Amino acid sequence: MDGPQLPGATVDAEDRIILHVDMDCFYASCERLREPDLQGEPLVVGMGYEPGEGHGAVATASYEAREHGVESAQAIGQALDALPRAEDAPADHDGPVGFYRPVDLDFYKEIAADVKAILQEHAETLREVSIDEAYLDVTDRTSWDRVDGGERTIAEGYGRHIKQQISRTVGVPASVGVAPNMSTAKIASDFDKPDGLTVVPPDEVAAFLDPLPVDEIHGVGPVTAGELGELGIETAGELGTADVSALEARFGQRGRELHARARGEDDREVTPTGKPKSLSRESAFTEATAEMDTKRDRVSALAADVAARAQSRGAMYRTIGIKVVTPPFDVNTRASSLSGPVEDPELVESVALDLLEEFADERVRKLGVRVSNLDFHGQEQARLDGFESAAGTTNSTATDTESVERVDGESRLTDWLEAEGGAESAADDDRHREGQSSLGEFE
Repeated sequence: MDGPQLPGATVDAEDRIILHVDMDCFYASCERLREPDLQGEPLVVGMGYEPGEGHGAVATASYEAREHGVESAQAIGQALDALPRAEDAPADHDGPVGFYRPVDLDFYKEIAADVKAILQEHAETLREVSIDEAYLDVTDRTSWDRVDGGERTIAEGYGRHIKQQISRTVGVPASVGVAPNMSTAKIASDFDKPDGLTVVPPDEVAAFLDPLPVDEIHGVGPVTAGELGELGIETAGELGTADVSALEARFGQRGRELHARARGEDDREVTPTGKPKSLSRESAFTEATAEMDTKRDRVSALAADVAARAQSRGAMYRTIGIKVVTPPFDVNTRASSLSGPVEDPELVESVALDLLEEFADERVRKLGVRVSNLDFHGQEQARLDGFESAAGTTNSTATDTESVERVDGESRLTDWLEAEGGAESAADDDRHREGQSSLGEFE
């Protein structure tokens, strides 16, 4: 191309310049803004957590905390077993200790608003995926033209400028991926975390993607990666050159989508995000489990996460439900509904756990919690005793390998969200960022 495109001009897909901006361990980064002494320390931010208590779930684990086995969506009790609280450690304790802080969504939203203001200054089109993640189409602001004897692109300088402005102005780190499409930009932002900048010009997409492990492609979690391995497919390059008909026979339409993503083919346009119709989280077990305590702990963590995100968006909900995936790929959903909207994290957990009782003896591969029938208008809450009786509970069971596989195999927390105007595939953003459970979204 000869130069930057004018707004509204028709742009070939390969000439687009898409940025994916991903705030690294955002909740922890915000806590470090007001407590600079926490820089470099193992830091855990918990949902439903109170100082000195042992309940709640991990929303964010800093990179230092992850080194000691703390993971997103983990029960705080489990995190404390792996990384004792600094203030509780005896004087003669010589092992690692962690610093635990409760989620403060109002504070995080203030910091996120400052980041958003910078992003809006630098892009005509911005798609907010969550409080800490966004796609920007900057095609009209920069170009793929090369400078410095061909060593760098002008787009690289633009991405670095945005990243540095966030750091200088707001004081939190961000990883930025720059590429000709959304899928590759997302992979690029994950490539050099934390505080990274990875640029993939159009003529380098194949060279960038081909050597990556296949589970770096969105929509490929551990289970799917294992199945691809059975087909002799270990890298993105091998997936991109595989027989499409064989992939489609094994994975349905999703096989064709994964094949395209592995080749860097993604013609989606960056579009602003509307308000969601539901908010949800899912988490898969490495192996199917029938242990009820394990299942209850996971549902409690998911419920806390979903309730926190609803609160962060100012959403009340009329329906609370769960999703249970049993071997091989049977999807079971259960839900209970209110006569009006509520905002009550404890109720989300209580109802989700009650619904889970039906599956007490079942081996389970994946669990999810959802709140739906959302209300963003702030009307008066419904009475909390207004849940419908068992006769009014909605139950459905499905056996649908393709629909399950679209979000299958993710051992960490992923979303299960339906947006206004239709939902994109969960495979669009399947590879969840380690350590933070409350933030990535599938819209």
